[in-house]
Amino acid sequence: MKKRTYLLFVYLFVSLVSFAQTKPDYSKITLVIHGGAGTITRENMTPEKEKAYREKLNEALQVGYAVLKKGGSSLDAVEATVKVMEDSPLFNAGKGAVFTNEGKNEMDAAIMDGKTLKAGSIASVTTIKTQLQRRVL
Repeated sequence: MKKRTYLLFVYLFVSLVSFAQTKPDYSKITLVIHGGAGTITRENMTPEKEKAYREKLNEALQVGYAVLKKGGSSLDAVEATVKVMEDSPLFNAGKGAVFTNEGKNEMDAAIMDGKTLKAGSIASVTTIKTQLQRRVL
């Protein structure tokens, strides 16, 4: 019985080591994004505008995919993907945030690392990008 248990352990160990050393299958990467809150009706969507939205969404996905393909973490990929959308006036994030009743852009954001369950968030910010840019400069 001891020998059988030992052989089973060796087999599992070798299998795990082999599995850990295989290259990731990048065809199984899945990124899901959405363009934000709100509704754009068909009558307000020109073919040119739809093309612009689709191109920006595709750019965001390609940026995230590139991070993962280079071995980056999923958290890094999400951050890079969202940044593309935040920097675009087409989406309800960053530059494209909608106005409050007072006429100001006000944003909320959250991110979570599913591996560690650590999370961070921010709410009701109006000038965060401007403030961060000033600190960097």
